[in-house]
Amino acid sequence: MKGKVALITGSTDGLGKAVALKLANAGAHIIVHGRNRERGEALRKEIDALKGGGAMFYAADFSSMAAVRGFAEAVAKDHKQIHLLINNAGIGSTDPSGGRQRELSPDGYELRFAVNYLSTFLLTRQLLPVLVSSAPARIVNVASLAQRPVDFSNVMLERDYDGGRAYGQSKLAQILFTVDLSEELQGKGVTANALHPATYMDTAMVRSAGVAPRSTVDEGADAVVYVATSPQLDGKSGLFFNGKAEMRANAQAYDAEARKQLRELSVKLTKA
Repeated sequence: MKGKVALITGSTDGLGKAVALKLANAGAHIIVHGRNRERGEALRKEIDALKGGGAMFYAADFSSMAAVRGFAEAVAKDHKQIHLLINNAGIGSTDPSGGRQRELSPDGYELRFAVNYLSTFLLTRQLLPVLVSSAPARIVNVASLAQRPVDFSNVMLERDYDGGRAYGQSKLAQILFTVDLSEELQGKGVTANALHPATYMDTAMVRSAGVAPRSTVDEGADAVVYVATSPQLDGKSGLFFNGKAEMRANAQAYDAEARKQLRELSVKLTKA
């Protein structure tokens, strides 16, 4: 990773922070993202002390599409090359206090769909020219085994809301987007893959849901770094991994019509 630039969203805590430190130790320049400026600057200083490729921190709230767009513009202005985009930022099925009520983003979208999926879609679309010009490059979407088909008649879950359903729908949407990207980017030197890093890692997201952790953050970070950097995956795209093992995602991910519907809806909602 020496001489490479890696952008990891949601990298001031938990899995994202662990991935950032592993890539920084391998020599990469890290673009750190998060909402908390204090944590972000602390991580930037920690990475700078490693004497690798250094780091820059950007604060942005990914519930807002305007904030995502502004973040993408700032990153593209400061970095002419990005070799690795890891879309890791996200929220779980509950709020930080464990609440399970339906929430809306500043744009009026169901919050989990906005933060976990629409921000990924918009950021990736905005940075695609930089990634293509930096080829070979990789896009890694941190998804989940918790996958629920997107109901296009009720995407914002105005009916029958359930936090687990909202989370699962947003994570499967990421995988549909991954497969779509892999087809779009054929021959351009940029691959797109998705993964479930580990089950119930010891993170704030898992603890706020009242779930006992089953995996370590380090285990999940190792899986993300594998998909992001392994030479065995050179040129391989459109795949879904459970940890480091390739597997099939929910059938909707391979439905061309569903992917088309999601693509058109995403462009409309994000104005990408």
